[in-house]
Formats: sequence, structure tokens, C-alpha cells
Amino acid sequence: MQGFERSLALCRMFSQSSAPEAQALARVAPPQRLRHFVAGALALIVLAPGLTQASDWPNRPVTIVVPFIAGGNTDMMARMAAERLSAKYGHPFVVENRGGAGGVTAAGQVARAAPDGYTFLFGAGSQLTLAPLVQKINYDPDKDLIPVTEFGTGPQILGVKADMPANTLKEFIDYAKANPGKLSYAGVGVQTVTAIAAGVLKARAGLDMTLVPYKGGVQAVGDLLAGHVDMYFGNASEMLPYLDSGKIKLLAVATPQRLPQAPDLPTVAETFPGFQYGSWNGFMVPAGTPQEIIDKLVEGSIEAVNTPFVREKLIQSGIVPGGTTPAQVAERFKADKKAFAEAVQIMGLRPE
Repeated sequence: MQGFERSLALCRMFSQSSAPEAQALARVAPPQRLRHFVAGALALIVLAPGLTQASDWPNRPVTIVVPFIAGGNTDMMARMAAERLSAKYGHPFVVENRGGAGGVTAAGQVARAAPDGYTFLFGAGSQLTLAPLVQKINYDPDKDLIPVTEFGTGPQILGVKADMPANTLKEFIDYAKANPGKLSYAGVGVQTVTAIAAGVLKARAGLDMTLVPYKGGVQAVGDLLAGHVDMYFGNASEMLPYLDSGKIKLLAVATPQRLPQAPDLPTVAETFPGFQYGSWNGFMVPAGTPQEIIDKLVEGSIEAVNTPFVREKLIQSGIVPGGTTPAQVAERFKADKKAFAEAVQIMGLRPE
């Protein structure tokens, strides 16, 4: 270590000297000292840029890639985070929407981005825990992208059409079992949390129902309202506006505990212990991003979540506020990977 420090010191002495002084110093420096100089120069070349960029980060605009089109929950949360981070650090955090392929394409692009703290992914946890199980992806979910902090989770809520002769989850299951093959349910995609929640419930309850596929939740909710499908397991932000409307019946939520904004809505886990599915959203960084930058990003994100306005907005939108540390996120992802692996096996899904 002392030799390394001498190398750096000698390198600085050369760099601070005028050209004639440096030449004279080189002439009188013994070979061993010159070797130290070369080693120090190389160390500065390799280490100094990273050290500098971490210590003064950010010193230019930061891109936050959202792997979905604008207007959804993920985009909304990313923009709230970007606004607060811009104010905190004095440089723009710009949201860039790159939709397509269920978010996998954009996630791969960020995974291959330079780990310099100027390109982050604000995505869904399912891109690292579920997508690799059901489709081919172009990045290593365990090595290339590191989830560092959760901003919010969108719970899944089970709803049925208004004239369904059932007012509880148990009553619906009993009715569906008494009418095998006669009921339908809406599904958005095959690799989404929404689709997994419905598929696992169907399998665990032993229901014979027909899947009606949709491209998005808006269309699925619309057909549930119109009575064209019998059931839909959708995001809380899509379903909670109809809690007391009488237009659809909300029967259960897929969270460990009941939602504070709907305390009378039971959890699915009260009928099927351990049933828990939600849409995690938060920051992920390319592997190799300096820890100092990660710490600043996490700090700013947690502060944003705990801002009264942001927290209230999340709750009103049916989102459970996050604000978690990297260690807490790691535990969450470990549990999610296990749950999704079991779900994929139950549903018999295979990578596309």
C-alpha cells in the first residue's frame, strides 16, 4: 500500500511540474522510482474517472428509462421520483419511455448501459423475477441489473361483474365450481403479474374457467363493467375506483394485509394462505454502478416516497408506498422469485 501511495504521489509531482522540470526529474529518478511513477499513472487513469464521477454525481442530466408506454402506474411513479430527484440534486432527471416486448427490450438496453450513474431503469420487479421464467430475455437477471429501491407496489384486486350471484371470494369459488366451463375471466398477457395471480387462483381453487385475453387493463375492466367477462384480477389502481360504485363487485386483494383505503375488502390469503401478488416498481441500476451513486439514488428515492404529497398520491392511486433499502429489496426479490417459480410450475408455463 505504501508503494502504491508513493506511486500516486510521484505521479502527481510529475503532473504538477512544468515540461522542463518533469524532464529533469525523469533524468535523475532511479529506475525503481520510474516504475512507481508508471504504476501510479496507470492507477490514476483507471481509478480517477470513476472516483470523480461518483463523488460529484450528478453533474449532468440523468436518464430514467421506463420500459412501458406513458400513462401507466410505472410511468406515473417514475415521473414523481424524477421531479423530486431533480430538485434534490440540481440536475434534470429525465424520464424516457421505451415500451415494447413487455419491457424486456428496454431492460436489456439499460443492463448494457455504462454503469456511470446516468442511465437507470425504473421498471417492474417482474422483469427480473418472472420474465426469465416465461420468455427469452437478452440479459442476465441475476447479474446485469441490480434492484436498489422500491418506490411502490400495485396490489392485485379480484373483481367480478355486478350481477354475479356471489358477494365473497368463497361464494364465487363455489359458484364457479357449480358451473364448470361456463365462466370466463380476463387476462392481460401471459407473463404479467395480473395473469399469474388469476392463473394461480384458478389452479389452487380448482376452477374450470375460460381465459379471454386482452392487451391492456383498460379494455379488461371495460368488458368486466359491460358484463362480457365474469372475472378480472386487475391492478388496484384500475379496480379501486369501483369499490362502492355497484358497477362491479370487488371480492379480495392479493396483499398480506388489507388495504388501508379499503379495510373491509378481505385478502385472498384469508382463504388461501400465502397468496400474495403485486406489481413492484422501483429503480434498477446496471451492474458495476459505484456504490456512492447507488447510495445517493436510494436516499433521494426514499425521501421522495416519504414526501406527504407523493405518499398521498400513491395511496389514492391504490399503490402501497415503498421507500426500501437495497437489503430489503433483495429479500423481497428472493421471495418473489420463489413465488413466481411455483406459480409458473402450477400453471404449466414454458418460455416463449
